[in-house]
Order: sequence, then structure tokens, then C-alpha cells
Amino acid sequence: MRVHVIHAHPVESSYNRALFNAVVDELTAKGHEVDALNLYEVGFDAVLSREERLNYHDVPGNLTPEVKPYVDRLMAAEALVFVHPVWNYGYPAILKGYFDRTFLPGVSFILDGGGDRGKLVPNLKHIKKVAFVTTYGGNRWRTMVMGDPPRRLARRWAWVTFRTLTPPKYLALYDMNNCTPDQLGGFVTKVRQAMAAW
Repeated sequence: MRVHVIHAHPVESSYNRALFNAVVDELTAKGHEVDALNLYEVGFDAVLSREERLNYHDVPGNLTPEVKPYVDRLMAAEALVFVHPVWNYGYPAILKGYFDRTFLPGVSFILDGGGDRGKLVPNLKHIKKVAFVTTYGGNRWRTMVMGDPPRRLARRWAWVTFRTLTPPKYLALYDMNNCTPDQLGGFVTKVRQAMAAW
């Protein structure tokens, strides 16, 4: 299976990077064709420009030369894994920008009727599996009080967007700054086991 693994953390020595490496290593060891994308390393520009917004519904003119390589990789994938921290109860800005700039009309959805109106029809039907691997600074209780927006987006928005048979897998480590080394290692093992089961 062709698995596109997308990572969003700026520090190469971070625990989140170790999770990204574990995902890539495990999927590769299981024989999957892995396309690993580290958004920070490639210098992905998260800012949706004025021109991009003005041309947002202009299919295929909305696909700029800067964004097209990322869209090509997305369209070639059969499965996706997003590895990222949760910051301020949301995605890192670079990952949010990735969604804003690549999940365009004509890419992630089609507007039946054209223009900026019509029924939204999902267009990423080639994606068979999706997973999110993430870490939180906040504990589970405090995050639940806030509504845990990243989990909700992964389990609801992503399921509607990709229309996979089962909801996206969500692997989260809460309160990571207070975890023991054994707990941190245990989560890496959990992530490896989940990827091995793909």
C-alpha cells in the first residue's frame, strides 16, 4: 500500500519526531511504499495567499505550481498518516496551512454544479485508511473540557473527507510532559503495533 506520512514538528530531536520515525520505519518494515513528508524540512509555506483565495474555486487554475507537488503526492497515496503535536488545542499552523492550501476544490472535493456553489462531493475516494498520531501537553480531563477539537476533527471531518470504511485511527498521548520514560516508550510501542497492523 502507498502510505503518505505527513509530519508537522520543527524540532528534529523532539519526541514527536521519534514518533514520525517510528511510523515510517514500521510501515516500511511491513512492506508498504512510504512517502514521508516533513513539512518543516521542506519549508512548506502555510500561508494561503490573496491570489490563492481569489482563485480558490477556479478548477484547475487553483492548483498553483507551489502546491501541485504536494497535491500530486496526496493523490498518489492509498493511505495517510498525520504525525503532529497538539498546540493550543489545535493543529500546528503549518499543518493547518497544509490542509488549507492542498485540500482544494477539485482535489479533496468537487462542487457539483461548478463555481462556488453546489453540492459538495468528496473526491479522495482512493484513500482507504487514515491515522493521526499526536501528542498533547494538556491532560485528558482538561482537554475534554475544551472539547478536544483535534480528536473531533480527526474522527469527524477526516472521516467525511476521506469516506473510509472505518473512522480514522486516532493515537494520542496526553499530558506528555509529565509522562515517565516508560510511558513515553510505551506509546511508541503502541504506535508501532498500530502501524504493523496496517
